[in-house]
Formats: sequence, C-alpha cells, structure tokens
Amino acid sequence: MSRFPLMCDVRQHFDAPRVSDPAAEVRRQLTTLQMEKRLTSGQSVAITAGSRGIANIALILRECVRHLKDLGAEPFIVPAMGSHGGGNVPGQLQVLQGLGITEDSVEAPIKATMETVVVAETSFGIPVHFDRYAHEADHVLVVGRVKPHTRFVGPIESGLHKMLLIGLGKREGAEVYHQGIMSHSFPEMIDSVAERVLSTCGVIGGLAILENAMDETALLEAVPPERFAEREPELLQQAIAWLPTLPVDDVDLLIVDRIGKNISGVGMDANVVGRKFNDHAATDQDIARCLRIFVRSLTEQTHGNACGIGVAEFTTQRCVDQIDHEKTRVNCITSSHPEVAMIPITYPTDALAVENALKTVGRVAPEDARVVQIADTLHLSRTRVSAALFPLIEQNDGMELVGSPYPFPVDERGQMSDVPG
Repeated sequence: MSRFPLMCDVRQHFDAPRVSDPAAEVRRQLTTLQMEKRLTSGQSVAITAGSRGIANIALILRECVRHLKDLGAEPFIVPAMGSHGGGNVPGQLQVLQGLGITEDSVEAPIKATMETVVVAETSFGIPVHFDRYAHEADHVLVVGRVKPHTRFVGPIESGLHKMLLIGLGKREGAEVYHQGIMSHSFPEMIDSVAERVLSTCGVIGGLAILENAMDETALLEAVPPERFAEREPELLQQAIAWLPTLPVDDVDLLIVDRIGKNISGVGMDANVVGRKFNDHAATDQDIARCLRIFVRSLTEQTHGNACGIGVAEFTTQRCVDQIDHEKTRVNCITSSHPEVAMIPITYPTDALAVENALKTVGRVAPEDARVVQIADTLHLSRTRVSAALFPLIEQNDGMELVGSPYPFPVDERGQMSDVPG
C-alpha cells in the first residue's frame, strides 16, 4: 500500500474584478478628498505603510506622495505595523524594504520610530498611543487594505481603523489594545480609540485598498475621515465576498508551502483555512474544515517572524530553522496570542511529516485521504488535490483538474515540490 495518495493540479476560477491602472485610480480617488481645502503649502503629511504584502503597494504609496506634492505638501512615510519587524526600527524598515517600499520607490522620506505620544484616554481608561512622527506631522493620510481579521469579528475588522489603532499605535499601543480586547470587545476598542485619534491626530483622509481572489488590486477608494465608521463596514463586506477559498471545504490534511506576515497577520489567513475562532479546529462559523495542517516553510518577506506556525499541527526542521524566535515572541506577546508561536510536531523531511500527519486523520488509508496542497492563502487559483477529491472538483463549474494525476510530489530526499505558480 502506498504511503501517499495520487495528486492532480487544480485551477480555480474566481470572480476577480481588477483595477486596470492603479496609479491613475489612486490619483482620481485622492482628488475626491479635496485635501487642498485643508492643506496649506509646506505642511507635512504622514502616510502609513503597513507590513502586509499588498499588490502594487509601493506604486500606490508613490502616487499618494505625488498627489500630495502637487498640492504643495511635504509627504513622508511612516511604518504602521504595531510590533512587526521585531518591534524595532531596523526590523520595520527591513519589512518595508522587503515589500518594495523604499525612499526611492515611493519618492519620499521614510521616518521610522517606535516612540509614541499618548494623545488621549479611552472611556474605559486605556491610553491612546500614536506614532511620534505621525503626531508631529500636520496631517495623516491612512493607507491600508480592508479585509476580514484573522481573529476578531465585527462590523470593522482589518483596514483603516486598525491602521489607526494597531499600526500607528506601534508596539506599545498594540500591546495595550490587545490587552484591552481581553476585557472589552474588538468593536468597543475600535470605537473608543478611533474616535479619539480621528479627533486629535490630524487625519486628513484614508485610501482603502481591496484585493480580489487573485491577489490583485480590485478596488481603491478614498474615504473622508468623517466617513471611516460608516464606509469601512460596507467595504469589509465586499472584501469578504472577494476572499479566495480552498477548492473544497472538508480536508483531512492541508499542506501549506509557506506562511508569513506578508501573507496574513497569523502567517496564513485563518478565514481561508478555517481556524478563525479556534486555532486547531473549525467551528460552525468557519467555511473550511481542515483536520490537520502542515506548514512547510516561511516566506522570505516575513524575515523569520513565524507568527501563526502554532496554528499548524505539523512542520519540518527546515521551517523551524527559518524562525527568528525573538521577532516571533515579540509579535505574539504583543498581540496577546502566544499560542500561535508554539512549534508544531517537527520532522526532518516533508515526506515524514505527511506520512505521520495522515496517521492522525482517522481510519482512512493514506491513498484515500482528502489532501490539499496550496502555495499560501493569498494564491489559491492553482492548488493540488488528492484522488479522493477528484470527483468534487469535476462536479464544480468554478474549477478544473489540470493535466493527468501523478504520484505524490516528493523526491528521493523526502522533499516535496511547491505548488506551481
């Protein structure tokens, strides 16, 4: 009996609207904010840059810079990523560089600090932290992707508001807010903190970015600060509708080629893999139900931050060797989510990890197991599935098997091949 099932490549067809000219659309959207009515020549504007791998992000930031310069302003970029990058300035600059965000690419200075200014206090006594450079600026333009959060549920999840709180709150603010969420709900925290930031920190507007299931820019929308609370919940619903999905809902073993902070806050999007409400099991609120998850490696852009590795049950020594434990600890402690830093059962090769993972999925022969392999949770148009899932793929008009089935893609060293791009 073979230890592994036959596999076949799958192509998924998603509804994927796409902005054909992101640069022109950024300029068109920013024009609607009429910032010239609030700006005077020579005033400074801090523009936020986060740690997510957002399509066209350097271009989007560059066009924000150019538009503001055309209005006579003096824009600059601030890293807005809480405790990511090890919670220090060199680490955060390294994260930006890995995303293609440099002073040359965005045509503006990058001012990075972990220092904050306490600008107010919430109604329940939590200090409101704000990036010192952003606070010293005359205005702030918030740029961020709107998407479902990987852990919290509410009318507002990840997006413009989160950049105001966690991103510009830096490590100290992120830590305080995540602690506060232990006793107050995420929506309560957002309402209380955002209200004070918007009223005291010179926010001149926001640029919301939405992506399609192909990891492409699907929508760019400028939002006036007074409409953040009204508009972001509507944009979130659209982002949820465009979220990519696994080719099937019920999976015995999900193999993830790579995880990282540039992919998702917890390395792999919990909304996609079905671990949003419980780190190690799907609930009735999840769409996907993955009994076991095996993570093969970290992305280069995560710079060793393995936040999210603890969501998996299995990994390899190669992946563990890529971990920067200090960066991972800082991020997970700051977010009050230490569980996602826990190291899974570790094997020397991919083959041994898969073989042993399949021993834990019940009375299912390895060749009959429902196995799905993905590159990461941002790129799901091409995946691999095992023979037990072929009939489900063939019955679905939104996907197709590509080519012929082939033996499990593992070489004589026990190393698997990645999902083809």
